[in-house]
Amino acid sequence: MDSFFSIILLIMSVVIHEICHGYAAEALGDPTARYAGRLSLNPLKHIDPIGSIIVPFILAIIPPHMVFGWAKPVPVNPYNLKNQRWGEVLVAAAGPASNLSVAIIFGLVIRFSDSFVFLPVSFFSIATSLVLINLLLAVFNLVPIPPLDGSKIFFGFIPYRFVGIKNWLESNSFLMILIFIFFVWQFVDPLVLKLFHLITGVSL
Repeated sequence: MDSFFSIILLIMSVVIHEICHGYAAEALGDPTARYAGRLSLNPLKHIDPIGSIIVPFILAIIPPHMVFGWAKPVPVNPYNLKNQRWGEVLVAAAGPASNLSVAIIFGLVIRFSDSFVFLPVSFFSIATSLVLINLLLAVFNLVPIPPLDGSKIFFGFIPYRFVGIKNWLESNSFLMILIFIFFVWQFVDPLVLKLFHLITGVSL
């Protein structure tokens, strides 16, 4: 039941993540996401069967029970963006920023729980899972490997003469993500826990 509930929280979080990409793009002049009907809180419009259901379920039932996944990317046409220099960077950053915002809001409720004594204990259990999931999404999506948001942010800052790096990362993205998940993530996971403690004041 806990795993199932965590998957529900994950779906909610990735939906918010994708919607924020769409709203950021629209604010910068690209209405593609709205025309595609993707500026909606209806999870059915965003669920990716593999990334939103199958992968999270498998990860939830095997150690270390890390719930993670993704939704269908919101369509963005970068040529519509009014700011051609930084538009894609801002749109990409909106997703992780939304997850970090959710983590901070619910994390501060946990930190100042004495001021929220009217809330049931079950709420703080939900808030704990929500903070962890959103920190995980924020940190993972900032990794500069395509198609993660971090790659668009990274590419926005490097000079064009380094386009070869971009092309290499894009052509080897799947392999790089596998290497990161299975060999590098173990060194990143403590960062998520430190951020959790920093925001909530609670150690896990």
